[in-house]
Amino acid sequence: MPANLPAEAKAAWLKVMEAKTPEDKIRAMEEFLSTVPKHKGTEKLIKHVRRRMAELKRELYERREKERAIRGGGGARLYVAKEGDIQVAVVGPPSSGKTSLLQCLTNTTLRPDDLPFSTVEPVPSMFVEDGVYVQLVKTPSLVLEQSSELNTITLATVRNADAVLLVVGADADLRALEKILSFFEDEGVHLTPPSNYVKIERRGLGGIQIIGGGRVLGGTLNDVKRILNEYGIHHAVVYIEGAVALDEVEEALYVDKMYKPTIAVVTKIDSIKPAADVVDFFSKSGVRYYLADLRSCSLDRRRLLEDLLQATGRIRVFTKPIHSKTYVNKPIVVKAGSTVGEVAALIHSSLAETFKYAVVWRRETFPSHPKRVGRDYVLHDNDVVEIHA
Repeated sequence: MPANLPAEAKAAWLKVMEAKTPEDKIRAMEEFLSTVPKHKGTEKLIKHVRRRMAELKRELYERREKERAIRGGGGARLYVAKEGDIQVAVVGPPSSGKTSLLQCLTNTTLRPDDLPFSTVEPVPSMFVEDGVYVQLVKTPSLVLEQSSELNTITLATVRNADAVLLVVGADADLRALEKILSFFEDEGVHLTPPSNYVKIERRGLGGIQIIGGGRVLGGTLNDVKRILNEYGIHHAVVYIEGAVALDEVEEALYVDKMYKPTIAVVTKIDSIKPAADVVDFFSKSGVRYYLADLRSCSLDRRRLLEDLLQATGRIRVFTKPIHSKTYVNKPIVVKAGSTVGEVAALIHSSLAETFKYAVVWRRETFPSHPKRVGRDYVLHDNDVVEIHA
């Protein structure tokens, strides 16, 4: 993406990075684009910046619509705020089975689109399993052959979500699957675990530091410093995983890269024999996949929940009131590695302040084998905890 930009453009991009509000970012991006020379080498960069501007403009529009709806008691609801324990974007090409998947997993009354690309805004619904609430947000169908406002909406939804369900038919063309992954990667969103990764965090002091297990190909720390200094950045931490080129370090200034854990759902297996190359594609890319007959809803709901929790690094913690003989069926969903003290604070601040000790059981052996622990005890998935204060 870096394209030998003039010093004026690099200085303008620094203003983009320093902008705090969507309005300021949009203005700074417009100024930046006015300084970028138009040629083959800058096409990808210009396309990316314009797409980010479109996302920001839509964010502003949705915020205003939401405020108007609150004031007036009605109006379009385009902004999908996170609800439940996990938010998952449901993504795929037209007629792949996105609506049918939601019908299978939720109580939605949605009907499949009569015409491709009829869905023009994200549509939320709730998948509930084992007391865990997973918000599924159906996105507009991906437009693979050209730029589209629908792709901008889908991309923004994916950026906001905790994970992705990628829905494709058993007859999917491998080139189309590659285009889907490439579309997101070009915008800094990886649906497969990235082997090479660069992230730059600006700091107030400390100079330029490189951390992580990666290395810069054909370059040194001084080369990285030189690139960042050209953009007016003199203090930053550069996280590197894998082997990256200097161009990729510079690209990280423009593209905020992120990894969204993805599970593929291969549909239409009731009428089309699953193509071995589709299954092989996901196996090789490291994406977990399901073969689903959505007409009979042959999808293992519990396994899907377990996979989503594991992919997003979440665990279920069940709480037991002191005077109750059993635990509450609705778990608290927290990040893996959370401690008893952190869960106590989530329940109520006073519990954390007056904490004495906790009793922990494994859910599968409850009420046998209780264990008394302190606030720093690290909880595991399906632990049952009783907090004494």
